[in-house]
Amino acid sequence: MALSVNENQVEKKGWIRSPVKLLAAIIVCNLAGILGSLVTVTGEGSWYATIQKPPFNPPGFVFGPVWTALYILMGISLYLVWMEGTSRQEVRIALSFFALQLGLNALWSFLFFGLRSPFLGLLEIVVLWIFIVASIIAFFRIQKTAALLLIPYLAWVSFAAFLTYRIWILNG
Repeated sequence: MALSVNENQVEKKGWIRSPVKLLAAIIVCNLAGILGSLVTVTGEGSWYATIQKPPFNPPGFVFGPVWTALYILMGISLYLVWMEGTSRQEVRIALSFFALQLGLNALWSFLFFGLRSPFLGLLEIVVLWIFIVASIIAFFRIQKTAALLLIPYLAWVSFAAFLTYRIWILNG
């Protein structure tokens, strides 16, 4: 007895309908991280190494793996919403919020590390946080899993906002 499966059903129900789009979404998100890393200098002798940090500041080796995992989750989330069809206005709005927060994500490094300004970094990360929440809400209306994949990112940026605040206070 042969199992008959409608090819369209598999395509619509399958998680990875377009591996190329999935890869593109993950790469785009990681490019934001790479862009930010161009000005992120934390090693010995750097400005960051010389400023005061709170006791809960994670060791430097934590940031790379955490951000890489978050950018991958963000890419999967982006892909899931993108696959819902850009002809839908709600999808275009959600993708616009996501693009804004992704740009703000990269901008933070330029303000905090590039300009050596915890204060500007703090102001900007508050705006970033708002756009992450807006992205989560917009994604939730379209694809719940996509929204849930952004929760670890929101949690980490919440922690980063508090860390930025404490660094600003300690060095202000």
